[in-house]
Amino acid sequence: MLFSLLHLLFFACGGSSMQEQSSEDKPQPNVVIIFTDDQGYADVGVFGAKGYQTPNLDKMAEEGTTYTNFHVAHAVCSASRAALLTGCYSNRLGIFGALSHQSQHGLNPEEETIAEVLKPQGYATGIIGKWHLGHLDPFLPAEQGFDEFFGLPYSNDMWPYHPERPDFYPPLPLYENKTIIDTLEDQSQLTTWYTEKAVDFIQRKRDQPFFLYLAHSMPHVPLFVSEKFKGKSDNGLYGDVIMEIDWSVGQVLDALKAQGLENNTLVIFTSDNGPWLSYGTHSGSQGELKEGKGTSWEGGIRVPTIMKWPGTIPAGKTQDEMAMTIDLLPTIAHLTGASLPEKKIDGKNIWPLLKMEEGATSTQEAYYIYYNQNELQAVIMGNWKLVFPHRYRSLPDDFVPPDDGNPGKYEMIEMEEMGLFDLGNDIMESVNLIHEHPEIANKMMELADIAREDMGDALQDKEGKNLRPPGRLPSTGI
Repeated sequence: MLFSLLHLLFFACGGSSMQEQSSEDKPQPNVVIIFTDDQGYADVGVFGAKGYQTPNLDKMAEEGTTYTNFHVAHAVCSASRAALLTGCYSNRLGIFGALSHQSQHGLNPEEETIAEVLKPQGYATGIIGKWHLGHLDPFLPAEQGFDEFFGLPYSNDMWPYHPERPDFYPPLPLYENKTIIDTLEDQSQLTTWYTEKAVDFIQRKRDQPFFLYLAHSMPHVPLFVSEKFKGKSDNGLYGDVIMEIDWSVGQVLDALKAQGLENNTLVIFTSDNGPWLSYGTHSGSQGELKEGKGTSWEGGIRVPTIMKWPGTIPAGKTQDEMAMTIDLLPTIAHLTGASLPEKKIDGKNIWPLLKMEEGATSTQEAYYIYYNQNELQAVIMGNWKLVFPHRYRSLPDDFVPPDDGNPGKYEMIEMEEMGLFDLGNDIMESVNLIHEHPEIANKMMELADIAREDMGDALQDKEGKNLRPPGRLPSTGI
């Protein structure tokens, strides 16, 4: 296979320089973001996983802080990644849903990512894993500040073996930078390859500050696992996959320690959205949360999150204040002395929350939950969540979880009345308190109107004043 011939050649370019010193004569901190795909809120030991163990993530939680109220901005692949990397609500940038091999657009190169913010500070930048923000040359990671890329341009189910659309997708390409080095018929080594590349990146860049974005393709279906974890869990193939991801986390943390970088590296572990519940036993668990991926309920947008930075982030703590992936870019900029993007972003610095400072609360007055083509479906203000009438997908009451890797069928639910939920006491979003607390609902509706003026709302046929276009090919305008 072509991959094996290029295995030792990957990331051959790029030298190292002495790590820059901050104004306090301390080395710039390294940043590692581990971003899994479709991993449910309850798919980590410390979050309640059953049938398998995640010893490395549990140890990371013991040595760092667990965030129980951490959210993504959008409960689907491409949109979630756009928000993470830019600090913006993805609908502001015109990135919706999950881009495919037919998409002629991507993240606009004029937008600034975490990688581009860090480059002027002397950072080496690498992405290993799933990109999913445009597969065409103008939209690949190299155009968004990444020195190195190894992985897939989109989701791993976008290949000729898709259970419902086998004739729609071409062979699944494996990229090294801008070059397709192979097409995959078997994905059992993906997690291992990603892990090896991540460790290699850390070893090669140990003498300069670096940003490593490790975006695992799994546990998004189709599920694959290497022989070393096959059959190891009591929760079938899905549990095996999570155990291998946990092993990968351990390898990355061990590499940082071996290079003497552990105490100077912020490591963030989280997921891009909740579990894809229609895949039954090939799906994860949302625990007590309502619904999963592809919805604006907590099961779709609240994700398991752990952060570690020995000596800087407290060990063995739990943070219950709400935060979101859009807040990571401005927080990282604060920690590194980097400038914020020139264009407006939506995230805010949450460093006091990460440090568990006494009395620290969320820096956002409210968070806005969009889905589909710019539908404002919910607003979260503190522990209060206001959900607007909308259609969403759900599994029928008589759903029998499939166990063969094929999906079951959703039904569409019409939410006809506005709902107000106290997430602090009702994480399941089961009791509508809108009539008991009209003053809170009215305040949140006022905030929603501000968001609609800014970013629009398809549910009210309203266009926002501050939307920006995605990147498009000049020749097509599609």
